[in-house]
Amino acid sequence: MNPVTSLESPPIIADQPALDLVNTVVLENGDLVDHLGSDAATAAWLSRMTGGPVEASAGLAARAVELREVVRQAVLARKRGHAVDIAHLNGLTRQMSSHMALVPSADGVRIEKRYEGDASWRALAPLGEAALTLLAEGDFNLVRQCEHADCVLWFYDRTKSHRRRWCSMAMCGNRHKVSKFRERQK
Repeated sequence: MNPVTSLESPPIIADQPALDLVNTVVLENGDLVDHLGSDAATAAWLSRMTGGPVEASAGLAARAVELREVVRQAVLARKRGHAVDIAHLNGLTRQMSSHMALVPSADGVRIEKRYEGDASWRALAPLGEAALTLLAEGDFNLVRQCEHADCVLWFYDRTKSHRRRWCSMAMCGNRHKVSKFRERQK
């Protein structure tokens, strides 16, 4: 089996933003690699996630890592059937305040969600909201960890048959097929 070789940035493959946040720690060449190691790297990843520019504000990486670890623990607790420590997560999301506002548009007005407070918490607010939605409304029978032995990534199985096994068919699914082929060739 060939473990994942270096990825420039973590894959966005989970079909759920909070799980993609958890997936910012990946196994590369046998070592866990944290892709949120700096404010700039975190801002670049958030820009990919949101599709818009994110400022590399001071403390962004540290806050993203704190949110990721709280979400990881909550997901693991739910998967194991244990109670989730909601106080810590609520404490973090409390700093991500938002409100709805009417803004002018070509057709009159439209509703826009606006975030307030510190720039780094504003940037993380959509992920905090996604985590709360996952934990409160998600079907945890569909939250899965990749079945490949050399993978630590999670995903939300939105396939029609709910039989997704791999984080990505191109990465782990293909590695599994190649290893099975090589076993048959021996």
